[in-house]
Amino acid sequence: MKRNLIAVCILSSALVGIGNAQQTAPSTDTHYTKAQVKQLVRDARTPDQYRVLASYYGEQQKSYLQQAAEEKQEWIRRSQNIVGIAAKYPRPVDSARNLYEYYMYKASEAGDLAAKYDRFAATEAPAPKL
Repeated sequence: MKRNLIAVCILSSALVGIGNAQQTAPSTDTHYTKAQVKQLVRDARTPDQYRVLASYYGEQQKSYLQQAAEEKQEWIRRSQNIVGIAAKYPRPVDSARNLYEYYMYKASEAGDLAAKYDRFAATEAPAPKL
């Protein structure tokens, strides 16, 4: 009886693991390390390479904008709990505001880089044949 129980536990955990792997497998997000991105920037010469970089920085921008939106909500929430003039700096509301501003800055940087590599991909593209 005990052996059957152990076999059922192992089988069910294996099936759960397979189900999770199948759910995450179709994802087309490619995550690059900082070193890989630097290498891509150094080696980029073709329109396809520039498109990959533009896509990467576009995804980074979306990520930073999402984080900024979450921090803005936190900033609003913390703004309602400001305690008098004797509050010590940095107050929690200041930390939330600073994080929001940081994420917006990083989103702006990523957006600029995405636009730059989009322009490179467009100018390096061969002229279409008519």
